[in-house]
Amino acid sequence: MQRQRLSAMTTVQAEAIPALLDWKDVIAKAPTGTGKTIAFAIPILEHIDPDDKCIQALILCPTRELTLQICDEIRKLSLYLQGIRTVAIYGGQKIDIQMKALKQHPQIVVATPGRLKDHLDRHTIRLDCVHTVVLDEADRMLDMGFVRDVTRILDRTENRRHLALMSATISREVMDIAWVYQKEDAVEIRVQDVEDDKPPIEQYSIEVRGNKTDDMLRVIRTKHYHKVIIFCNTKHLVHRLTKNLVAKGCRADCIHGDIQQSTRERVMATFRKGGIDLLVATDVAARGLDISGVDAVFNYDIPNENEYYLHRIGRTGRAKQQGVSYTFFTPFDAPRLKEIAKYTKSQMVPLYFDASNALVPRPTAV
Repeated sequence: MQRQRLSAMTTVQAEAIPALLDWKDVIAKAPTGTGKTIAFAIPILEHIDPDDKCIQALILCPTRELTLQICDEIRKLSLYLQGIRTVAIYGGQKIDIQMKALKQHPQIVVATPGRLKDHLDRHTIRLDCVHTVVLDEADRMLDMGFVRDVTRILDRTENRRHLALMSATISREVMDIAWVYQKEDAVEIRVQDVEDDKPPIEQYSIEVRGNKTDDMLRVIRTKHYHKVIIFCNTKHLVHRLTKNLVAKGCRADCIHGDIQQSTRERVMATFRKGGIDLLVATDVAARGLDISGVDAVFNYDIPNENEYYLHRIGRTGRAKQQGVSYTFFTPFDAPRLKEIAKYTKSQMVPLYFDASNALVPRPTAV
C-alpha cells in the first residue's frame, strides 16, 4: 500500500506514526486539537489487509459523537483505498442496523465500550483477528466508569500486536491499563502545551454588565461570525438560551446528553453543513468532536472544571487554523477566571463595551 504523507505534522503525529507503523505500543499525552486521530488512523490504514474480511483494528471511544467523528475521518482517509470498510458501533442506534453493517465484513471497528460489549455478549462480533487496539480519549473513557468493560474487551483481543493509549491527561487509570496491557518497551509521548502544538486561538474575556445574550449577539454580528459554538453548564440553560436565540431571529439549535441520539446527529450534520449558525451545547460536545471552520467559541458560563476550558475552546482553531474564544464573567467570577487562566496557562485579553457599544480591550489582562 502506498504510504500517505502529511505536508505538516504535529508533534504527536511525528512521534506516534513511526512507532505505530513499527507495531510498537504507544501511550501519548497531547493537548486537544493536536491531531491525535490522524496519528493512529494512518498506521491503522497502512496495516490493514483489504483482502482479509476479519476485524483487524478496534478503536474504543468514550462517546457516540467521537465514535462517529473518528469513523468519518477514517473513511475520508481511506477514500481511495480499495476494499477497506469501517463501521461505527455505539449506543443509541438500533442494534439490528449495526448487526447488518457487521455482516459486510468491516476491517475497522470504532466503538463505545458498552455497545461493543453488547455485541460480544450476543456473539455478533469477533475480535480474535484484531491486531491493533486504540483507546482514544482514554482518560475520559476510564473516568466515565468504563474500566471493567475496557479490560474485558482487551482480554478478548488475545492476538493483539499493539495497543495505543491516546489521552489529554495521563491519569492513574490510564497508567493501570498501560502497566497491565502494554509491552515494557512501549513508546511514551508527552506533548507539552508549546506554541507549535497549541491550537492558535485568540482568547478574550468579557465582563457582564447588561444582558449577556444581547452582548454575545452584538459580538457575533459585529464580527460577522457564521459558525459558532456556545457552551453552557446545564441542560436547562441550553434549552432556554436556544429558545431565546431563535426568538431573536437566529438560526440556532442545541445538543446535550439527554437529547435523543438521532436528533443530536441531525443537529450536528446541519451545523457542519451550515444549516444553522449557532450551536448551543453542554460539555458533551467539548471533547473529541472535530468540526471544521468554527469561527468562534463562547463560554456563556464559566466551565465547572479547569480542563473543560481547553476542551471547549479547542473546538475552534482546528488543524492549526486561527480560532477565537470569548468567556463571559461577572465580578464575582473574576477569581475563578484567574484560576482557569493559571491552570491552563492561557492569556485571556479582557474586553468591554465602550460608550459607543464598540468592543475594545481593557488596559490589563485577566
